[in-house]
Amino acid sequence: MLVGNSWMSRSTTLYKRHRFPPEIIQYAVWLYHRFNLSHRDIEELLAERGVVVSYESIQLWCNKLGPHYARRLKRRHQGFGDTFYIDEVFVKINGEQHYLWRAVDQDSKVVDVFLQAKRDGATAKRFFKRLLRNHGGEPRRIVTDKLRSYCVAHREIIPESIHDTERYANNRAEQSHESTRIRERGMR
Repeated sequence: MLVGNSWMSRSTTLYKRHRFPPEIIQYAVWLYHRFNLSHRDIEELLAERGVVVSYESIQLWCNKLGPHYARRLKRRHQGFGDTFYIDEVFVKINGEQHYLWRAVDQDSKVVDVFLQAKRDGATAKRFFKRLLRNHGGEPRRIVTDKLRSYCVAHREIIPESIHDTERYANNRAEQSHESTRIRERGMR
């Protein structure tokens, strides 16, 4: 399960007015966010275990409790490594093109994600400032592709860190976009 029993006793108001026990709700939300499953798939998986719940309820649980669980897990997180792999990918939202910026550490853990309409130097600087604020310190090394916006942000925000733009060095960040692409394909 996502959380321990000591947390459940302190935060029973979170599950107030829910018909199902917190363990089932946590399990359904975990299934949705951990695997690329739809709400109806989770409804079927729970039905096989004898829990009859509608996909609408699962959707409400995911929307209400997913961000809460993410905040709790982020507070518990021990920290990231000293190397950041940074990349951006375009996504279409309501027919408009946006850029999803993502930073992962050397263990392929997502450090931060940032959605913007542009892909210029000012946006890269904003993303780097956000990374520093959330990470708590400068990374020893950053690895990016050859987009010039990264050079501007590196030069102005974190000039002390090593900036690597070698070919294929940024594959770790490129691969981290795969989950976004899979979910995007599923929504078409």
